[in-house]
Amino acid sequence: MTPHPPRSNAPIFWSLFGAGGMLSALVGPALVFVTGLAVPLGFLLSPEAMDYPRMMAFAGHWAGRIFTLAVISLFLWHAAHRIFHSLHDFGIRTGPITRWICYGGAFAGTVTALVALAGL
Repeated sequence: MTPHPPRSNAPIFWSLFGAGGMLSALVGPALVFVTGLAVPLGFLLSPEAMDYPRMMAFAGHWAGRIFTLAVISLFLWHAAHRIFHSLHDFGIRTGPITRWICYGGAFAGTVTALVALAGL
């Protein structure tokens, strides 16, 4: 009878990394284009399309809150995972402290976004 391998939390972080990577690859360029080029320069929509009352209405709706939370939190988890594994490429030793800093920062950002969106 072979012993069970030790439990790992790596699948959780890999799934958050993968979801954040997929979201940043598919939605990220569109967000940059719309919010950074199309609306401010008047290509697609008028600049009033992203004025404060409309954006607050979007963020106040349950679907807008979920979308905003997903974008913020998954981008943070993807970035944290990339930074953590890029440190090894730069020759910086990664241990539990760097793991706590990277993933703890992503967790803190996720909780901050959740609290901010819940208060709208």
